[in-house]
Amino acid sequence: MRDLTESVESMEQLAVVWRAMVLDRDAGADVRDLPGIAVRWADCRFAFWNCVTLTDVGADIGLMEQRVRQAADIMRSKRHPGFLWVFEDLLDDGARAGLEAAAGRVGLEHAFPGTGMAGNLLPVPDPAHQDLTFVRVSTDEHLRAFADINSRAYGFPLEDGRDGLVGSSLWKEQVHAYLGMRDGVAVTCAATVEAEGRLFVAFVATDPDQERRGYGEAVTRKALHEGARATGLTRATLHATVAGAPVYPRIGFRPNSPMRFYGLRG
Repeated sequence: MRDLTESVESMEQLAVVWRAMVLDRDAGADVRDLPGIAVRWADCRFAFWNCVTLTDVGADIGLMEQRVRQAADIMRSKRHPGFLWVFEDLLDDGARAGLEAAAGRVGLEHAFPGTGMAGNLLPVPDPAHQDLTFVRVSTDEHLRAFADINSRAYGFPLEDGRDGLVGSSLWKEQVHAYLGMRDGVAVTCAATVEAEGRLFVAFVATDPDQERRGYGEAVTRKALHEGARATGLTRATLHATVAGAPVYPRIGFRPNSPMRFYGLRG
């Protein structure tokens, strides 16, 4: 029998962090915890702040189909698009095998894959990179740069990213968010935030024109170093994209549950 401890941790970290993030974006955001589903939906233009997650552990195919149908109905009731996040290890074998077909039947399509990761790896030494200086996000100008790097990296319109971050006091005061600057221009970014005794790594991104130079790893190490120094925490978690997945084990993270992201079709 598989040990699902870290996979459950990964799902629970998402629910905790995203609750704070979407309420920061909109105090009236939809943050319901329903049976088997966590809704974290700011209903803003930044699609990552619009999230529904399956929370059952060991769901069989019948229960999974019920939850996916309900998730799609919730997503359809909103103004702005977002994602259903599914942690595959929390489904039994039959439910995992039937997930894609079940999603298709309710009008969802696979957007991109991911991987939950965690590690007891802190403190991380204060990093250095020959090309970069690091600046902590503390102004709306910094937040705009942070949002724009993420928008370019993920293919969002710049205004969508800005709608999610610019103006946030949480990101300027409580999140350990850093920009990596090259010749005075922000080219990479990463953040950590305290979540139930762990540091959660969020929104690591590098300008597409500046990739494959070690910038993402360097700024992630900086955010981890400063977050650990401020909080004293020694464990960290994250959700990796395909692009980031090879980087994080070099820092000390181990993969746990594969993830699938779904959006409403067309």
